[in-house]
Amino acid sequence: MVKTICKKVYDTETATIVKKVTYSFYGDPNGYETTMYQTPEGFYFLYTYGGENTAYQKEKITRYSAKRAALWVENN
Repeated sequence: MVKTICKKVYDTETATIVKKVTYSFYGDPNGYETTMYQTPEGFYFLYTYGGENTAYQKEKITRYSAKRAALWVENN
């Protein structure tokens, strides 16, 4: 998935996975995945996607500061 936020491109294909958290299995309406990425330029973003019974029904990319990303990684 690719998304441009504030003239910065966030691309799951070119970024490095920092940490991935999954709940349940693919196809489960209650399952989801959240993945923290770091771009080649050093920016962080969170990719989320999940089943129809989750808060992550649509694919989404959210930018994160380095500090906020470190907290997310620590707490997940």
